[in-house]
Amino acid sequence: MTRVEFYFNVADKLAKSAELCEKATNKGRQLTLLTQDEQMNSALQQYLWQHSATSFLANAKATEAHSAFSAILLDCSGENLQQDDILINLQNQHPPFFSRFRHLVEIVGTDESDRIAARQRFKFYKDRGYAIKATDEKTGEVKDWK
Repeated sequence: MTRVEFYFNVADKLAKSAELCEKATNKGRQLTLLTQDEQMNSALQQYLWQHSATSFLANAKATEAHSAFSAILLDCSGENLQQDDILINLQNQHPPFFSRFRHLVEIVGTDESDRIAARQRFKFYKDRGYAIKATDEKTGEVKDWK
């Protein structure tokens, strides 16, 4: 069953995404980042390439020819899924294909509209029996919801 994890009160979603990508790729994991649109894809791609002065996070858009060789894929449609390890959802709705992934990460910002949409996704997963780990980035508090 897919493990679901929420990060709430995230001030910078791109920075949190990069942090999670770095941790996961250091462990040999593969990620798909589901973004809102092509503009967010491009912004995130640039951020990942330049996120650190001493390293970079190699990535590709799922529609690019060399995407099969990348551990980090950026996709805004979900039509080019190439792996089933980790999905980071940056959209406002739950991805209909999330259950094919081993791990789903939801990143929730600080604005109220983002929080409202996240509550709906949280309820959706919980109502279907998924165990959810929730981390509040402001306080560091971690809760496990069964």
